[in-house]
Amino acid sequence: MELNELTAISPIDGRYSNSTKFLRNIFSEFSFLKYRLNVEIQWLKKIIHMHQILEIKNIENTEILFLDNILEKFNEEDAISIKNIEKETNHDIKALEYFLRKKISKSKKLLPFLEFVHFSCTSEDINNIAYALMIKNARDEIILPLWKKILRFLKNASFKYKDNSLLSMTHGQPATPSTMGKEMANFYYRMQRQYHKLKKIEILGKMNGTTGNYNAHLAAYPKVDWHTISKEFIVSFGISWNPYTTQIEPHDYIVEFFGCMSLFNNILIDFNRDIWGYISLNYFKQKSKNQEIGSSIMPHKINPIDFENSEGNLGLSNALMNHMMNKLPISRWQRDLSDSTVLRNIGVAFSYSIIAYNSVLSGTNKLKINTAQLLKNLNNNWSVLSEAIQTVMRRYKIENAYEKLKQLTRGKEIKKINIHQFIEKLNIPKIEKERLKKLSPSNYIGAASQIIDGIK
Repeated sequence: MELNELTAISPIDGRYSNSTKFLRNIFSEFSFLKYRLNVEIQWLKKIIHMHQILEIKNIENTEILFLDNILEKFNEEDAISIKNIEKETNHDIKALEYFLRKKISKSKKLLPFLEFVHFSCTSEDINNIAYALMIKNARDEIILPLWKKILRFLKNASFKYKDNSLLSMTHGQPATPSTMGKEMANFYYRMQRQYHKLKKIEILGKMNGTTGNYNAHLAAYPKVDWHTISKEFIVSFGISWNPYTTQIEPHDYIVEFFGCMSLFNNILIDFNRDIWGYISLNYFKQKSKNQEIGSSIMPHKINPIDFENSEGNLGLSNALMNHMMNKLPISRWQRDLSDSTVLRNIGVAFSYSIIAYNSVLSGTNKLKINTAQLLKNLNNNWSVLSEAIQTVMRRYKIENAYEKLKQLTRGKEIKKINIHQFIEKLNIPKIEKERLKKLSPSNYIGAASQIIDGIK
């Protein structure tokens, strides 16, 4: 059976491939090989540029271009060649090294540098930088732009719905009103914090040999400051240098990265569930398309499937990331291989999140607020004003204010007339009575509308 969107085992490459196929440029096996080939070539170029320090022959820029072209022209045929070599070596990085040596051997001027391919490197010197670049590119090119789209919706919705009063629900029970805009602003502020945090997380790399001490480097060139060379090489990729490692970069930054990402995802799950609830309460209607079907048997339905899809995929993504956060910082002594297969699933964790982000963006585009239903629910719950009334009573030192409002409202159907009759009997200034009588469930929203103006 030929592999395609219908025959793929994972829905990432099957059902949801339209949302994830651009990730293949970062996380596919082909792309992983290309990232690692780039690191090998850049390290060889670094060695060549150190020709005076290492007392080796210099070469012309045309040969540097020859090396660059190996990377630029890297194609699926080359990738297959590496995989065929790996069948013999049973070692992926050694297969990559042999492939690169074979390519370089076609240039006579580069032949003297053949033994400097993968010079003093352990496999993890190559792998850790490749993963760092993959994560950096995924963050900058895909994750942050999608987060920004979600944040843009939330910010716009905050202002769009700032005056749409909302009956709040605490413990699932009617509570002090807010506005739909303020509730959107709450999510905007929370997610925006994670956006700025993810943007600032340092992505680390190391290039220091088999146990992090430049043993082989110094055996060959004992007078060279390899520690400084390592730093120069790492920062040249636009990532940060980790000077203290074992054989592996310890992956702490990946834990920080996924910690931030999974928190954003949890906030988004919270948002999905709230919107799902508001749709259920008919606070939001969903724009329908004639061709779309909500239920295979109930023609009237428009299900909130985008928010449900988003919630489910966020859960899958977080499950993978949580495992990685627990696993990756731990390695037996100077190195074990249990992190290798886990790291290969970073793209899978990203994929489920990206499916979820696209789903929630699709869902938000279909939302249309139902102001009539919002007002109806508010007008059916005059008892929420008991909070305001008993607080004013306390201001005027009326004893047992809370208990008196409890006796009036608890477990009873309260109308506007009941509230006004209670207010009229209060021993408070007339002006305060008039002010309280002007309150209604729809305008008892505090500063909900005003404080939205402070969001950035």
